[in-house]
Amino acid sequence: MLILLPPSEGKTPAAKGPAVDWEALSFPDLNSYRAKVLDALGLVSAHEDALALLGVGASLKDDVERNTRLHAEPAAPAYELYSGVLYDALGYKSLTPAQRRKATESVLVISALWGALSFGDRVPAYRLSMGTALPDVGRLASFWKPQLTAALAARSEGELLVDCRSSTYAAAWTPPPAQTVTVNVFTEANGKRTVVSHFAKHTRGELARHLLSRRGKAPATPEQLLKAAQERWAAELVEGTARKAHALNVILPG
Repeated sequence: MLILLPPSEGKTPAAKGPAVDWEALSFPDLNSYRAKVLDALGLVSAHEDALALLGVGASLKDDVERNTRLHAEPAAPAYELYSGVLYDALGYKSLTPAQRRKATESVLVISALWGALSFGDRVPAYRLSMGTALPDVGRLASFWKPQLTAALAARSEGELLVDCRSSTYAAAWTPPPAQTVTVNVFTEANGKRTVVSHFAKHTRGELARHLLSRRGKAPATPEQLLKAAQERWAAELVEGTARKAHALNVILPG
């Protein structure tokens, strides 16, 4: 089982420590592409209109300025770097040692800057969204799609992929539909079902934690994933097609 997560917009910079060790990162075949994105990001972030070019507000000025020195910034493991609703709900720090090992083996983060990261990969805090277009790189989702398709093929072969990404990050890699289950969250009240947006992040984080902390073997099929989810929530499975992944619908009370 692999759990696919989006990065968080919020990140917790490492206070000290060594800079990123490129050769230690998972999927080293991506390093030349990572370097291209990092260099383009550094140039854009040094521009006088950097905030507008990156689509962020003035409150993130320090984050954008940090983008200009990422080669030297202290790095932190992905499970410490990423913060926010989903990662708070996953709660890596409160997992047992065995569950943490399972997380580092099973969680992949799809990143606008790094392409794909294992949960234990150490990288610096950065500010960049997958929806951004950079000079000489273009729209990042389009840039990364062929690279991730090639780099992740071997790692994902034979695995059930539990896709907790947002649509922006899902656009950067389309895994094989037969082995992929996207996670949707709804509320239901008086027979009416409503799509959940912001709180869906929290539920996806809770689902990831449940899959990492529950007893027994990890789910290996969409049907087994449904049973695992039903240990905590009302849920249903929508069968996929040759071109569309399965969908796990988690249903919360309204």
